[in-house]
Amino acid sequence: MREGAIDPVNGDAAAATAPAVHGGNLHEAATRYGMPYAQWLDLSTGINPHGYPVPPVPADAWRRLPDDGDDFAACAARYYGAPDAAHVLPVAGSQAAIRALPALLPRAQVGIAPLTYSEYAPAFERAGHDVVRLDVSCESLPDTLTHAVIVNPNNPTAEHVSAARLLQWHAQLSARGGTLLVDEAFADTMPSASLAAHTHRDGLIVLRSPGKFFGLAGVRAGFVLGAPALLGALRQTLGAWTVSGPARHAVKAAFADEAWQQQMRSQLNLESERLTNLLHAQGLATRSTPLFAWTDDAHAPALHDALARRGVWTRLFTSSRSVRFGLPGSEAEWARFEQSLVEAMREIDAA
Repeated sequence: MREGAIDPVNGDAAAATAPAVHGGNLHEAATRYGMPYAQWLDLSTGINPHGYPVPPVPADAWRRLPDDGDDFAACAARYYGAPDAAHVLPVAGSQAAIRALPALLPRAQVGIAPLTYSEYAPAFERAGHDVVRLDVSCESLPDTLTHAVIVNPNNPTAEHVSAARLLQWHAQLSARGGTLLVDEAFADTMPSASLAAHTHRDGLIVLRSPGKFFGLAGVRAGFVLGAPALLGALRQTLGAWTVSGPARHAVKAAFADEAWQQQMRSQLNLESERLTNLLHAQGLATRSTPLFAWTDDAHAPALHDALARRGVWTRLFTSSRSVRFGLPGSEAEWARFEQSLVEAMREIDAA
């Protein structure tokens, strides 16, 4: 980032060098609010609380080194709709790819939305790129951009850019020798909107993760979809055995279970509607995906604090004064959240 530039995610130049903040930081919440870790209701991540029921792990998955001949990449290609296994690279969570990919792209100006997943801007800055704000509502990208990063649907604002517009942007960037990187971490609930089928095109990279929809964040597995030449360079950078044997077993089982996927998409749609209805009943305007809801209501920071004092942990975005809510996982958790939300809003209104 050029000297004095504004960090597009955190809002100031100093914040660009600070560690990115993520949800799921319950130990921090427990320390800050003086409440034991086990007593918290964690709604801060947007991870499916109804995780895929992984079958027992075979003993060989623990004893043997991961073997690329196990059809893992091909399973991912089938599930995501990529052209074939040659266009899929398994990685140790998409985080590994986010850190490594910027160094493989020509240094240039890269556009990133002001509020999006907080790891992208620092990663591109470390690799020497010039990070600038990107308005995702624009029809045509600025002529100055060579690369662009789009989280689709966006985390945390839930904004969605159509596939047609993304392909138009890709064509613009590709003509300049640039790259469009699309992070589809939350796209499993809307598979028809994915760009996975187009990843045979040079200059188009799609990142996918089984962590959110399948509730398998702990296995630390992800996939980079793109042209084989780029994936080959990334493979050389990341080295061998990036995804463990037990993780491969869990993800392959999840990808093969189409009945579970179909049922879960329906369930998450209903639960998302339930979440937004609860928030709307308290006068909060929201945008949402089937896995989380987000509000930039003026009361958002106070609401985050009031809920935290009741043991409900949400994700606060300080630069935008907004809050993201994940889904409760049981009826008891739904009841606790509703009661805490009502009490918190009464407290805010009284103040």
